[in-house]
Amino acid sequence: MIPTLITDRLRLRAPGPQDIAPFTAFYASERARFVGGPLTAEQAWRMLAMEIGHWTLKGFGRWTVETLDTGTAVGLVGLFEPEGWPEPEIGWDLFNGHEGNGYATEAGRAARDYAYDILGWPTAISLVKDGNDGSAAVAARLGARPDGRFVHERHGDLAIWRHPAPADLTDGGMEAYA
Repeated sequence: MIPTLITDRLRLRAPGPQDIAPFTAFYASERARFVGGPLTAEQAWRMLAMEIGHWTLKGFGRWTVETLDTGTAVGLVGLFEPEGWPEPEIGWDLFNGHEGNGYATEAGRAARDYAYDILGWPTAISLVKDGNDGSAAVAARLGARPDGRFVHERHGDLAIWRHPAPADLTDGGMEAYA
């Protein structure tokens, strides 16, 4: 049910039990402060279960991103719209030590292409917590622009970044589906 996407350097695959260790390490770290962390190992396990279940409940979700050359899991990127979200989102979380390589932008573009080309979304947002300059930079590299604010009951005040509509994109669409 969960498709695999391939980009130049990355595989976006279904999240699964093999991701428990990288999820636990990421959500225990200070890097997770922008996405609801730090979390205990039990809470990180529940977060992984939620990511897997999102696919069943919504028909889309976020993929575990791994490098093609080593198979190392480097993050979680994809489509997200849990209860309480203002509208469908493209989101990215890079695991510790994998930031600064362009992975979030590359995987975010593939996820957005999937949302637009396969699911037919007319638009998408990304929610960015104030101070998360890296995430705001990814949104900007993807062509998104600030478009108001949203206050979430757990995550607090978030900036809404609006992605260009499908007709406004010039990046060529999906690279590959598997």
